Amino acid sequence: MRIKSAAAIALCALLAACAAPARVPIDEARRQVMETERAFARTMAERNLAAFGTFVSEDAVFVSGPAPLHGKAAVVDWWARFYKSPAAPFSWEPEQVEVLPSGDLALSTGPVHDAKGKLIAHFTSIWRLEAPGRWRIVFDKGAEVCDCAK
Repeated sequence: MRIKSAAAIALCALLAACAAPARVPIDEARRQVMETERAFARTMAERNLAAFGTFVSEDAVFVSGPAPLHGKAAVVDWWARFYKSPAAPFSWEPEQVEVLPSGDLALSTGPVHDAKGKLIAHFTSIWRLEAPGRWRIVFDKGAEVCDCAK
């Protein structure tokens, strides 16, 4: 009886170790999210809507336009308007990335510039580690820059 119990405990421990994802050091996770955000932004520069969609989580929420967009399909459909012209209407770049100690959720923020390079907004995005080394955006919101000189 005791041998069976020890074997069961060992098996449970082994299964738990296999099921638990290996933690990525915070600095490495921060680097991954920074690179992922830059690759996400390149989809706009390269005019590649299909690639844009690969960065969006199935259950993403984007606060863009007149109402929040729920789900990947709604996000990609709404953002398609920005990918139609030959020239990108805007660009963005991460300035700061912070990662939870768990290493599976991150925040990125940075500026958004129009096609002429003028600062027009700042973005805030939340990224979730959905598979080893695969970050996807789950929340996104932009905030227009106030033109206080008016």
